[in-house]
Amino acid sequence: MTNTTLKKISEVLGLSISTISRALKNHPDISEKTKKKVTELAKALDYEPNASAIQLRTKHSKIFGLMVPTISNFFYDSFISSVEEESRKQGYSLIILQSGDDIDVENENLKLCRQNRVTGLFACLGSNTKDLSGFLKMNDQEIKTVFFDKVPEMEGLNKVCMADTRAGEIAADAIIQANKKNILSLFGNSNMSITKKREAAYTTSFKFKSPNSTLLIEHCGDTENAKQVVQQYLEKQNTIDTIFCMSDEILIGAMKAIQELELSIPKDISIIAISNGFIPTLYHPQITYVETSGYQLGKLAFTQMIACISGSDAVQELTLESKLVQGGSL
Repeated sequence: MTNTTLKKISEVLGLSISTISRALKNHPDISEKTKKKVTELAKALDYEPNASAIQLRTKHSKIFGLMVPTISNFFYDSFISSVEEESRKQGYSLIILQSGDDIDVENENLKLCRQNRVTGLFACLGSNTKDLSGFLKMNDQEIKTVFFDKVPEMEGLNKVCMADTRAGEIAADAIIQANKKNILSLFGNSNMSITKKREAAYTTSFKFKSPNSTLLIEHCGDTENAKQVVQQYLEKQNTIDTIFCMSDEILIGAMKAIQELELSIPKDISIIAISNGFIPTLYHPQITYVETSGYQLGKLAFTQMIACISGSDAVQELTLESKLVQGGSL
């Protein structure tokens, strides 16, 4: 009986509609015995609450929005999996949106979230996003926003990200300890805060701990760009002994170039990356990497979101620690 109403349940049990409603909401004024009778009958009759009515009454749905630049990314895939898992446990659904690093699409997605009165939004900025006005409009409708991974530099916003500064330091230290001196260092979009933090920490570590090392810094927009950059350098210079990749996307491109040039790791060239952890295991030898877990970041982001929608006014920037995972590539 998919159209079962509160009225029907109240008639069967001989209770008022208001009592039925409060029992289904687990109201403390209703006895446990009554709650049990109501919920058992509601389940037997396949009762479903009117989502539209709830949305009109509360001004919000039981839905979270989650926007990433691209879904075809293992880090975001594991982040989404984590948030969906937690959302389901708490009785929420999840709308997954992809911006494609397109500002217009990003704004359309934000508009869709506002129209659907989502309870909260998990947002990863696109590489070209500078104007945050669309995100700030969410506050006008009391939609909580938690930025993750690629977060804005603006203060006063809720953010969760990897310990990007520490990740850069760990990668640099691993290269220095391996006594590598000529390093091709591949970073992402230079406008992103995640790139700025990782690059600053990485280069600073070399400056103070290995000042005689030669760092060749390049910024890559995507996997194909990373492949082209690595090919160009390796074909022109035979002094490069190590390649550092800031992300899985860049790592894949670098490995394509290395494989096409038929170079042996680590005999001909060493490689290290900052990674979610899955991509490095696909190669032999396994790539040494600094772990940045999308799954664990999703857990942290969800905890922060629940605090926000529960009434907490505290604005926080939370970080998840990184660690070095040894492979055979360095």
